[in-house]
Amino acid sequence: MIQLGVNIDHVATVRQARRGVEPDPVRAAHEAELGGADGITVHLREDRRHIQDLDVERLRTTVNVKLNLEMAATDEMVKIARRIKPQISMLVPEGRQEVTTEGGLDVAKNLPLLKDVVARLKDGGMIVSAFIDAESRQVEAAKSAGFDVCEVHTGPYAAAFAKAGGDFLMKPLADELAAVRDAGALIQRLGMRFNAGHALNYHNVKPIASLLGATELHIGHAIVSRAVFTGLREAVREMKRLMVEAAT
Repeated sequence: MIQLGVNIDHVATVRQARRGVEPDPVRAAHEAELGGADGITVHLREDRRHIQDLDVERLRTTVNVKLNLEMAATDEMVKIARRIKPQISMLVPEGRQEVTTEGGLDVAKNLPLLKDVVARLKDGGMIVSAFIDAESRQVEAAKSAGFDVCEVHTGPYAAAFAKAGGDFLMKPLADELAAVRDAGALIQRLGMRFNAGHALNYHNVKPIASLLGATELHIGHAIVSRAVFTGLREAVREMKRLMVEAAT
């Protein structure tokens, strides 16, 4: 069955607006679990703009499902991951000026560095994932680097979906979905796990969830946004229902 990893970064974004104690990301993770989340994702950024080190430490000891730590490929982050030991460490590109992650990790360009980082994380007992664009050269480079999982960046697909109003007769949208599908097929042929994520929401998620072999989708902003009106538990439950419906 397809799985849902819920990204709770933006719960911490609201908290950090006041540098207070609420809303608590650990409580958010608990609510997401009760709604059916199969995993919890957080991104510990170098500038600590939302998730803090203590959040990750607390989540590791309280989350009952797998914890996926998004991180830059830096010595600092590798040391933190090896100390905290999330089940999955996902390497992502990181820019100080970006609001959220923009584009996939360029594994092909940084292959020697990433081979070393992947080896160190695996030595720490973690599954290691790469957040990459839907390009064959990046998939092949991820295999060479030793990644266990590739998460395909669905941002371009989501942008095309919005522009086309979800009409798959519009070629740009059909092409973006095909790109994710083809990258997923190559990932699986090379023996890695096929995940996907970024900018997925309640309107555009089903075509991605229905792709053959898609194991897990990581979704955050849309779920946290809906939770403002429905509560996090119900927002997660509805997203999971849509995904499972599409995948069966």
